[in-house]
Amino acid sequence: MKQWNGRKTMVCLLVIFICLLTAVTAAGQFYRAEALVTDFSRKNMPPCLTHPFGTDWMGRDMFARTMTGLSMSIRIGLLTAAVSTVTAFFLGLLAASMGKVVDGVVIGLIDLVMGIPHILLLVLISFALGKGFKGVVVGISLTHWTSLARLIRGEVLQLKESQYVKIARKLGHGGFETALKHMTPHLLPQLFVGLVLLFPHAILHEASITFLGFGLSPEQPAIGVILSESMKYLTMGKWWLALFPGLFLVAVVLLFHLTGEMMSRLMDPGFVHQ
Repeated sequence: MKQWNGRKTMVCLLVIFICLLTAVTAAGQFYRAEALVTDFSRKNMPPCLTHPFGTDWMGRDMFARTMTGLSMSIRIGLLTAAVSTVTAFFLGLLAASMGKVVDGVVIGLIDLVMGIPHILLLVLISFALGKGFKGVVVGISLTHWTSLARLIRGEVLQLKESQYVKIARKLGHGGFETALKHMTPHLLPQLFVGLVLLFPHAILHEASITFLGFGLSPEQPAIGVILSESMKYLTMGKWWLALFPGLFLVAVVLLFHLTGEMMSRLMDPGFVHQ
C-alpha cells in the first residue's frame, strides 16, 4: 500500500491531468465553429440547461467560446514553451561550454531580459510585431527562457567535472560538441519538466496581453478577448461572461502547474522508493 500511495498514485493523477488537458484542447477544436455563431434571439441569457455558461450580448454560446479560447491558449502555451525550452537549452550549453567570453555574453543577456518586467517586454515585442498570433508567440518565446537557461548552465557546469566528460575533451572533442553529445541525456529530465512548468506562465501571459489589447485579434474567441469584452457588461449584472472563462483559465493553469510539479517529483531520484 505504501508504494501505491506514493509513486503509483502520483502517476495515476498525472495521467488524469493530461487526459483532462487533452479533452479541453479537443473540445475547443470541436466547438470552434459554434463559438462564432451569433443569434440575437438568445442574447444575454444566464446559465441554463441549453447554455451552461450562458450567452453574451450577441447570442454566442459562452461554453463554446470558453472551450475554444482555452484550446487556443493551450496550443499557444505548448508552442511558446517548446521554443523557450529549446532556446534555454542551447544558450545554457553555450554559456557553460564555450569559455568565459560566451558565458559572460549569455549571462548578460539573461540579466537584461530578467531586468525588464515580463509583461512590459512582452507588450513591447508583441506591439512591434503587429500584435496578433505572431506577436504573442514571438513575445512569449523571447521572454520565458531565462530561468531555465540558468538551470541548464548550472547543470552543465557540474557535468563538466565528470570523468567521462574530461576524457571526451582529452580525445579532442570540442566544448560544445562534448556538451551536446554527452551531456544532453542527463539534461532531458530538466528540459521536460521545464517545458511543462513554462506552460502556465505562457498561458497567463497570453491571456494578460490579449486582455490589455496587445495580443490576439478581437475576432478570435481567446480567453483574454472574452474577459476584456466582458468587463463593460459586469456592471449590468452579466456576471457569467467573466466568471466561467476566468475560473476555467485558472483551473487549466493549476492543472499544468500540478502536472509539472508531479513530473519533477517523479524524476527526482529520492522519490523512486516512496
